Amino acid sequence: MKTLKKILVVMMAVLLLAPSAALADNHGETKATVKTPAADLRADLDKLLSEHFVLATTFMMKSYEEAEDADQVWNKLDQNAQDMIPAIASVYGEKAAAQFEDIFKGHNDYSDDFVKAAKNDDPEARQAAEQEVEEFVNEFGAFLAKATEGNLSEEAAKKVLEAHEQDVINVFDHYVNEEYQKAYQSFREGFHRMFDISKALSTAITTQMPEKFDYTKAGAKAADLRSNLNALASEHFALATLEMQKGFNQAPDYDFVTWAENEHTKDFTATIESLYGEEGAAQFEKVWQQDHITAQSEIVTAALESNEEARMDAEESLKMFAEDFGAFLASATEDNLPQEAATEAVWKHEEDVLETFDHYVAEDYEAAYTSFREGYGFMFGIGETLGDAIAKQMPDQSANDQMPEEMPDTGMGGMSEGGSLSVWAWAAFGILALASGGVLYRKKSN
Repeated sequence: MKTLKKILVVMMAVLLLAPSAALADNHGETKATVKTPAADLRADLDKLLSEHFVLATTFMMKSYEEAEDADQVWNKLDQNAQDMIPAIASVYGEKAAAQFEDIFKGHNDYSDDFVKAAKNDDPEARQAAEQEVEEFVNEFGAFLAKATEGNLSEEAAKKVLEAHEQDVINVFDHYVNEEYQKAYQSFREGFHRMFDISKALSTAITTQMPEKFDYTKAGAKAADLRSNLNALASEHFALATLEMQKGFNQAPDYDFVTWAENEHTKDFTATIESLYGEEGAAQFEKVWQQDHITAQSEIVTAALESNEEARMDAEESLKMFAEDFGAFLASATEDNLPQEAATEAVWKHEEDVLETFDHYVAEDYEAAYTSFREGYGFMFGIGETLGDAIAKQMPDQSANDQMPEEMPDTGMGGMSEGGSLSVWAWAAFGILALASGGVLYRKKSN
C-alpha cells in the first residue's frame, strides 16, 4: 500500500509538471491560462536554475562545516546539472547537448579551494581559487561568443557569469564571517535573480523559435503570475527544510533562517494583497503563520526531545493548516481551485517537508536530499495549478498576449550601444549556470 501511494504521488507530480497540451491553432486568440508552451518552458527553467542556486550555496555551507551530509548535497547538485542536458537537447537537438556536455567535462572538476582557503585563512589559496574562476569565465565567454555567432558578445557573457558567481560567493563569505543576516539576505537576492534570468532565457528561446512554442510568450502576464508563485512556493520549501535542519542542529544561524522565512511571508502576503486586497492578505497571514510556520518549530522540538506526543500534536496542526489553507484558496479563487484538491496538494507538500526532515534526523542523507528534490519540484506544480485558477478567475488581468506569426526585427544582436546586456546574454548564462552544476565547486575526492 505504501509503495502504491508513492507511485501515485510521483504520477501526480509528473502530471502537474508536464507540459500542457498545445494551444488552439488560432495564434491571435488570447487565453486566460498559465499553461502555455512558453510558460511551461519558463517554469522548467525556474525550477532548474533556482534549485541549482539553493544546492550550490547549501553545499558550500555544508562543506565549510564539514557536515556529514555535504557529499549528498553535492550529488544532488551534480544531478541538477545533468538534468539540464535533455533540456538543451529538447530545444537545440542531441548534437548540441552532447557538445555542451563534453565541454563541461573538462571544466566541472574544481576543488573546494574556496572552502579550504576560508577554513585555513589562506589569502593565497583564495586568490588562486578566484583565478581559476576567472580563467573559466574567460574560456567560456569566448566559447559562447563563437557558439552564438556573435549574438552574445564575449564581454556580455563574462559579465553575466560573474554576476551569478558573485551571488554564491556573497552568501558563503557572509556565512564564514558569521554575518548571518547578510548571508540570508544575499541568499534571497541570489535566489530571486535566478527567476529573472529564467524569464530572460525563456523569452530569448521563444523569440528565436516562435513556431516551436505556438507563438506564445514567456513574458506574458499569466506566465509572470505562474513564475511569481513558483518563486514564492519553492523558496518557502527551501527555507522550511533548511530552518528545520538548523533548528535540529541548534546552529548559530538558526534565528536568521527564521528571519528569512518571515521576510518571505511578507512577500507572500504582499502578493495575496495585490490579488485579493487587504482583507484577503490578513486572512492569509493568520492561517500561514499560526498553524504552519509555528508547527515546523514544534516538529523540531519534538525531535530534539524524542517526544512522540508533541510530534503528533504538531502534525495535527499541519493537517489543520492544510484544511484551512485549502479552504482559503478555494474561497479566494471562487472555487476555480476546488477545496479538496487544494487541501490534498498542501498536505502533500507538508508530507514532503516532514519526510525530508525525518530522513535528515535519521542520518539517511541520501534519502533526505532525494526527498528534498522531489518536494522542491512539487512546489512548481502548485504554482502552476494555483496560477491557472487565478488566471481563470481574473481573465482580464491574466490574458496571454501572443506573438504575431511574422516576427518583427527586434535587433537583439550582442550589446546595445548603451552597453546594456542583451537578452541573449541572459539566455546563455542560464544554460551555463545550470549545466555547470556550480562553477566554483567539485566533488570531494573519496
